[in-house]
Formats: sequence, structure tokens, C-alpha cells
Amino acid sequence: MSILDRMERAVEKVRERLLRATKALDEAAVRYAVIGGNAVAAWVATVDESAVRNTRDLDILVDRDDFEKVKAAFKAAGFVYRHAAGIHLFLDGPDAKARDAVHLVFAREKVRPDYPVSAPDVTESERFPEGIQVLSLDALVRMKLTSFRWVDRTHLLDMIEVGLINKDNPPDLPPPLRDRLREVFENRDVWG
Repeated sequence: MSILDRMERAVEKVRERLLRATKALDEAAVRYAVIGGNAVAAWVATVDESAVRNTRDLDILVDRDDFEKVKAAFKAAGFVYRHAAGIHLFLDGPDAKARDAVHLVFAREKVRPDYPVSAPDVTESERFPEGIQVLSLDALVRMKLTSFRWVDRTHLLDMIEVGLINKDNPPDLPPPLRDRLREVFENRDVWG
């Protein structure tokens, strides 16, 4: 298999995992929202598909009360549950790596104790035409500003570049996140 074929296959595997996981949750009547890099990619694609950045894993927001239903739905879809380093993940098969997994984040809880705000509620999401539930743009921006790692800053820059986030009309944010968004705008030429 050529390098280009392998690159294409890697992207396709993430897409297949996304569709299989969201279908399993829909069939189990579990409320969820796709978050992280896949949510950024979905939003960016609404404006400019050439600006979409590929991501290697899948992050999904769920209610903690639905955790057992999530485990059962994912097991039926072929995922293997693991809990490692405080992260709930579902490997894409018994021999898969952590990057070939679905990572869970719990709604209305802090992902890390030092984060300034909690994750959003799953109701802060929208059903995209493809049938997947994706975190709303404002909630996604809050999540990216909350974790604020380099990858999150890159995702914020991607959304700014295509006009989803506007300096003149930013989302309503609490003070620590407002300061971080201002920092992104101030450093976009350096970081981008």
C-alpha cells in the first residue's frame, strides 16, 4: 500500500469510527455531542472544506448518568472499554491503540480540576445533515478556550480563518476565556 493510500485510509478509519459510534449512541437513545477536532472539522467544513484539518481520534460528550448505556452500545458496536490515566476510552477493537479510540468527556464536569469551566451540556449541540450531533459553535469555542493546549489554539485559529469566530462579535464568554480568546487574536500571526 502506498503512502498516499495509507494517508487516505487513516482519514477514512476516523470517519468510519465516528459514524459507527454515533449510530450506536443514536440507536441506544443516548444523548451525545461530537466534540474536539471532529467537531471543529465539521464546523469548518460548513464554510470551507479546503480548510478542514484531519484529526486522529474521536471525542464525544455524554451525560455521566448514561455511562452504562454508552458502554453497552459501544460494546455492541465492537469497541473495547479501557480506563487509563483518568480517561474513559473505547478502543476500536481489542488490538487498537489509544489514538484509535473514542474518548468520552462528561457533560457539566471539568475535564481537569484546573480547568476554568466545566464541559458544556449535551443539549448545546446541533444535528448536522449527515445525522450526527455536533457541539454548538459557541460551546465548542468555550471548550477549546478551556483546555487551551496548542492543538486547541490551532483549532481556534482554523475557526477564525474561515470566519466562524469574529473579533468584532465574539461569543459570550466568562472572563478567563474572554482573555484567552483575546490572546489568540493578538497572537494569530505568530501562532498561525
